[in-house]
Amino acid sequence: MIAPHKDFQAARALDDQGVLLPYQRRWVEDQAEVKVVEKSRRIGISWAEASDDVLYAASISGDDVWYIGYNKDMAGEFIGDCAAWARRFQEAASAVEETVFADEKKDILSYLIRFASGHKITALSSRPTNLRGKQGRVIIDESAFHDDLPGLLKAALAFLIWGGQVRVISTHFGETNEFNSLVQDIRAGRKPYSLHRVDFDEALADGLYRRICQVLRREWSPEAEATWRQKIIDTYGDDAEEELFCVPSQGSGVFLTRALIETCLDRDLPVLRYAQPPEFTVTGFEDWRRSVVQDWLDAEVAPLLDCLDPRRRSYLGEDFGRKGDLTAIMPLVERQDASFYAPFIVELRGIPFKQQEQIFCYIADRLPRFSYGALDAGGNGMYLAEAAIQKYGASRIEAVTFSESWYRDNMPRLKAAFEDKSILLPYDADVIEDLRAFKVVKGVARLPDLRTMGQDKGQRHGDVGIAAALAWYSTRFEGAVIEFQSTGRRRATAGRAMNAFLGR
Repeated sequence: MIAPHKDFQAARALDDQGVLLPYQRRWVEDQAEVKVVEKSRRIGISWAEASDDVLYAASISGDDVWYIGYNKDMAGEFIGDCAAWARRFQEAASAVEETVFADEKKDILSYLIRFASGHKITALSSRPTNLRGKQGRVIIDESAFHDDLPGLLKAALAFLIWGGQVRVISTHFGETNEFNSLVQDIRAGRKPYSLHRVDFDEALADGLYRRICQVLRREWSPEAEATWRQKIIDTYGDDAEEELFCVPSQGSGVFLTRALIETCLDRDLPVLRYAQPPEFTVTGFEDWRRSVVQDWLDAEVAPLLDCLDPRRRSYLGEDFGRKGDLTAIMPLVERQDASFYAPFIVELRGIPFKQQEQIFCYIADRLPRFSYGALDAGGNGMYLAEAAIQKYGASRIEAVTFSESWYRDNMPRLKAAFEDKSILLPYDADVIEDLRAFKVVKGVARLPDLRTMGQDKGQRHGDVGIAAALAWYSTRFEGAVIEFQSTGRRRATAGRAMNAFLGR
């Protein structure tokens, strides 16, 4: 039997020697009730988890630990790791017992370590159905490979009622696997769990190969690490993306199906399309161009803004385009049931920079309780994003530069909005095609570098889809509210003669 350590914090401080690599330390230090990690093969997450489990079970303030692997070898390896950590922390040998755990259907051989604290670590060779009634911490290792992960989680989550904890560890095993569904639910905000992700290259950057060289008494060098890395990738071949880089093997690559999209569309919501020919940018004076655009805003946009409930918060998403692609501006307004709708979408083609700023600010100024906006800051989009930040402040406007991590973290939330019917957009053929343009590439939804043709025969690149993603992203934030009350006045329709001159 292992005696409890005299000082729990002192035991944890033993790791200050650098035994755990940074990603292992981040996992151990996260004491969330439920935490999940998607990981590369053989990077030592379970080994690090064992260190924390020993301290948890050895402490008087801790509890029992239940380890669930999907085979006997995993159970034996984990309990061996726990015994090694116990010796390190306690400077005492641990006795490993082999016992028989009575399952509802059969008896299962289990491994067990007892502590003088009265707690124990029990590692089982297969999933027991009678987790129910137990208490403490549950570790579900390689959870993607369990036969009934939802049922196992359902039983494990009952531990939380009396202060227990759940740890879910796994590599991926297919896009449709329940583990991937759990990960996507966390990213979508459906599950309030802590999520970690460590792929092969991230583990290498944190010193994995250096540690391997240390253990195997090899000499480390950058060249040796690069050679070893490529050898491991070549060994996995076509499975390397899933086994090493946390990318579940794909199905069709479709992110949002047409059927799903159409459940969240309303034919009464309009799409406002405003285009100008190339000569508009260089014809006349700036005041004239501003007047022409103001006429359109007063005639087409103002009536829609005036109809909005002044009590509801509103948000904005914008995807920028100047030549070729469109600018898409999407306001989202909250509804009484906590869902959101787009009272309209604005699409701009061929509109100069200053007039795009004019249009965006006109909408933002008049939206009820405008709280937050996210703008595409890639390329020329930085102009409008910067102008909006200068006017409304960084507490209300975010300039978003798209990256794989941004798509990975935020696109599942957009999909969840459609699945939960929390978003309502205009029913429009181009809107549907822009939303369908997202594809799952290496496990992450993004826009492929392909253009389509819209109903106006103009080029599109999922513009409304990006605006929708940014608008939905904005709803997560509560910036300082801008209050607005319309005066009801309309500007005179100056500039109509020049409109006629340009053939509109």
